[in-house]
Amino acid sequence: MTTTIQKTEADVVLIGAGIMSATLGLLLKELQPNLKIEIFERLDVAAAESSDAWNNAGTGHSAFCELNYTPELEDGSVETKKAVKIVESFEVSRQFWAYLVENNLLDKPESFIRSVPHMSFVWGEKNVKYLRNRFEQLQKYHLFKGMEYTEDPNRIREWAPLIMEGRKGAKKLAATSMKIGTDVNFGALTRSIFNHLQKLDGVKMHFNHEVKDLKKYEDGTWKVKVKDVADGQKKRVKAKFVFIGAGGGSLLLLEKANIPEGNGFGGFPVSGQWLKCVNEEIIEKHQAKVYGKASVGAPPMSVPHIDTRVIDGQKALLFGPYAGFSTKFLKNGSYFDLAQSIKLNNIKPMLSAGIKNIPLTKYLIDQVFQSSEDRLKALKEYLPDAKKEDWVLENAGQRVQVIKKDKEGRGVLEFGTEVVNAADGSLAVLLGASPGASTTVSIMLDLLGRCFPEQLATTEWQSKLKEMIPSYGLSLNDNPELADKLRAHTAEVLKLEHF
Repeated sequence: MTTTIQKTEADVVLIGAGIMSATLGLLLKELQPNLKIEIFERLDVAAAESSDAWNNAGTGHSAFCELNYTPELEDGSVETKKAVKIVESFEVSRQFWAYLVENNLLDKPESFIRSVPHMSFVWGEKNVKYLRNRFEQLQKYHLFKGMEYTEDPNRIREWAPLIMEGRKGAKKLAATSMKIGTDVNFGALTRSIFNHLQKLDGVKMHFNHEVKDLKKYEDGTWKVKVKDVADGQKKRVKAKFVFIGAGGGSLLLLEKANIPEGNGFGGFPVSGQWLKCVNEEIIEKHQAKVYGKASVGAPPMSVPHIDTRVIDGQKALLFGPYAGFSTKFLKNGSYFDLAQSIKLNNIKPMLSAGIKNIPLTKYLIDQVFQSSEDRLKALKEYLPDAKKEDWVLENAGQRVQVIKKDKEGRGVLEFGTEVVNAADGSLAVLLGASPGASTTVSIMLDLLGRCFPEQLATTEWQSKLKEMIPSYGLSLNDNPELADKLRAHTAEVLKLEHF
């Protein structure tokens, strides 16, 4: 019996129904409404992996509180370059979301974004000195104005009383606070964008559809082989442009695409868990995202934080994440993912990255074998009065950190996001993790420059981008008046605090 294969054509194929595909799809439809877009998602719902509220940091990463974005250098100085780039990127995201709300493409901004202060909190002479230095360095940039610094325990208690309850001893403490921090439910945001996209002409969304292979035709277009996992039906889509935004699954699809630019890339999977508070009284006492310093050798997704969230209208309190190791590349992936990702062109980079990152491997193994008492001990560093019965363990998301070749062909473990694209711009792949979702709009604007350079140069696209993102092409840190004006405007539209 022969199975019929459905054959279709599209201008754009988006693989993976996360925040990246949602943002790119909507940007493209706003810029060129006649585009025909097909979206394929392996699961039965959008944003079920990295974009989901329980699997994502949800901080609205703006570098206000995340200390891993401002590393201390060997000479004792603090590197601020990454933090400055991230805060600029998050402001771009805010502008785009405000545009969507103003134009009724999204409704109810409170369903996906809320004001929650962002704090950094450290103890010990060395860490206090670092935080003070970090604060002073960040004050050179306009977008960090409004940040407060204190070493006064009473002031810290005003900002976050829960972290001071039961705290004993004479250890030096320090904290910073940024009241305009946000909590972002990227799962809700992603699903809202897809709900709008599905109503548009020329957009088709396919759940329970797994992309099995990609092959490039001689004319530069792509054949995308897809299987309906529900009924086994096979599809073939001929696409002018393909974007792979499948979270941890992107690496395996990049390898199937077999573009030269993808040679040498590997992935290092990291899993995570949260402690979730189940005591309503404790949840109500805390209203902040409080980030500390990561352990030596810990990956960025493991920076400890005691975190206020609002998920589906319900206030929650999480602590973690506790890192772990799994050979899966996705939460709903296969234990064979890591083995399947090893190819001749990346085995050397992956091995050398593994050798160079033995402390990270040891850290992850230690985390895997943590007992509930070990996890409670880590929590008590932030909440000294924490009781075991008030917290339950929940699985968080799965991340794949990028391994790429350096100039000598050895492997380097990258903590961040990486866009890999074919030289002709016909295919692009997003790899990596943090800060990811919060900087999606900037990442996608960069992708447009790489893959749609001719269209991007037109007056029509430039004008529309300026309408959606008024600061497009400008640095807000270098334009304080514009920064203040846009922050006030996006705060009003998105119903956020503004100071």
